Amino acid sequence: MIFGGILCSTICLCACKDLTPADPQSILFSEFKRSEIVGIVAGFGTTFAALPDLIAMFRRRSSAGMNPRMAGIMCVFQVLWVYYGLLIVSRPVVIWNVIAVLVNFLSVGAYFYFVHKERATLANDKK
Repeated sequence: MIFGGILCSTICLCACKDLTPADPQSILFSEFKRSEIVGIVAGFGTTFAALPDLIAMFRRRSSAGMNPRMAGIMCVFQVLWVYYGLLIVSRPVVIWNVIAVLVNFLSVGAYFYFVHKERATLANDKK
């Protein structure tokens, strides 16, 4: 049954001449292609996914619940995404990953700031 489904799907796909969707100019912004608009919207969501944790850390004024390794690793790979975006000349990839690098840099910086502050408070309380 599964093999039959795969066989039918393969035959149907082989019959299609061009599976690549067209990438016309955007109706709203003529300087951009439709794929760039989709990339901008998708990048917005993934870039700001880490922002609620950063805001919560600032509101708590504490490093509790934050993992700096994760943010640091994400930052390193987002730098690679920026480089990739430059190689393929993709504005959305470059723009959103630069912003994501900054958000993760702020997260790691805030983490170490609050850890330092918490340790200083503990040292003062012991005296």
